[in-house]
Amino acid sequence: MSLMRMNYRSQQLGKFVDISVVFPTDRLTVPEKMLGTSTRHAAVDSVRNYEYVPGMKFQTIYLIHGGGDDDTLVYRYSNAERYAQDNCVMLVTPNIVNSFGVDTEYGVKYQTFLTQELPLLVQTLFPSSPKREDNFIMGYAMGGNVAIGTALLHPELYAGCVDMSGGIGMTMDQDMLMEELRSEHFAENFKLYPATFGTGDLHGSRFDLMKAAKEALAGGNPTPVTMVCGSEEFIRKRVEHDVELLREINYPMEYVVAPGYTHDFPLWEKYIPIAMKEYLQLKREPIYPE
Repeated sequence: MSLMRMNYRSQQLGKFVDISVVFPTDRLTVPEKMLGTSTRHAAVDSVRNYEYVPGMKFQTIYLIHGGGDDDTLVYRYSNAERYAQDNCVMLVTPNIVNSFGVDTEYGVKYQTFLTQELPLLVQTLFPSSPKREDNFIMGYAMGGNVAIGTALLHPELYAGCVDMSGGIGMTMDQDMLMEELRSEHFAENFKLYPATFGTGDLHGSRFDLMKAAKEALAGGNPTPVTMVCGSEEFIRKRVEHDVELLREINYPMEYVVAPGYTHDFPLWEKYIPIAMKEYLQLKREPIYPE
């Protein structure tokens, strides 16, 4: 595999941003006629079953990190890089700090960054296919919530979404979210939460996922969602409330309960490869120019 970490000044965010990008290079080989007498490694070369071709593209998964993490942690705490190689897919993880991936009330537009600037950057500078059928979004914890929120708000961008443990942040139930934001607990212990979403009426706002889901259904091409939650997670009740509301409107989704797992990397490490293998419609091969 090849992992690149780049740093650039985002015009949308008004600051420098770190982004980790994974490429499935261990599946690729230069043409045999170009190898000559160069040093070979039989074990590694045995999996090189696709040739480098100018103009080739890859399907891409935007893998969103959790709260308190950065763009590198998922690659240090899990084997996501290897799973990307196994599935011949690119991974892109931007550092979005504790933003919940939204256009915040304090003025920084992370949702606009994720859905407009970042895809343009990635598809311009890297071999990422721009087609909807080749783009997916997945995340864990805060990043899971970002993934489902972004997929519902922008179904035109993603062919699939996996939300692992995303039980805080955007929700299908705006009354529940407003109650959280106005609660004494968050006002005293996590002031960033109400600062991000505000404490006003959120019905019909840019955070209203029920409105977004209904609009996606009306548009005829909603992004299918898979939600995963550990049986012992503290956010399970909230996750299952969103599952119930999505099912009530017949939104295309699946729900998976991971028995015995709590809100931590053992769960996400297990389900990242399952998501790539079973939940997302991956081609598992490069996309060559016609």
